[in-house]
Parts: sequence; structure tokens; C-alpha cells
Amino acid sequence: MINYFNSLTAYELFFLFVGFFGQALFASRFIIQWIYSEKKGESHIPVVFWYLSIFGGFGLLIYAIFRKDPVIIVGQTFGVFIYLRNLILIYKKDKNE
Repeated sequence: MINYFNSLTAYELFFLFVGFFGQALFASRFIIQWIYSEKKGESHIPVVFWYLSIFGGFGLLIYAIFRKDPVIIVGQTFGVFIYLRNLILIYKKDKNE
């Protein structure tokens, strides 16, 4: 494992960090949602869930573009648009109330 990291250029290490950071943000949204739901006593998705989804998705998308992985590129691109749309709907609803 150490040999793998030592063989990477600074450029490759940067994008590896971006990918891991994006994955950490993306995964943390489930922990946040779980804690929030436990406090509410019911299943609920807080607004921060969508922000973590967007920023994590962008990090993974950047990494996928660097890796030239069409499967992850397509998946994250659609996901980011869905997360943005959810935020638009949330703020639109709040504005109308």
C-alpha cells in the first residue's frame, strides 16, 4: 500500500485526496441523517443532507473525470442535479409558507 502512494505524482495524489474527501462528505450525510432522525424520533432528512450530497457528489465527479470513468461520471452528474433540485423544492416551499 505504501508503495502505491509513493508511486503517485503530486497531481495524482491531489485528485486521490479530492476523491477521498468527496467520498467522506457523501458518506457522512447518512450519519447526519441518522442522528437527526433519532433526535426527531422519526425518519427525516435535514437540509444539510442535500448539501453534503452536492459537495460530496462534486468531489466524486471531479475524481471520476480525472480517472476518465464514464460510469461514475454519469451517476454523479445525474445525482448532483437531483440533489440541487431537492434544495430548490425545499427553499421554494419555505418561501411560499
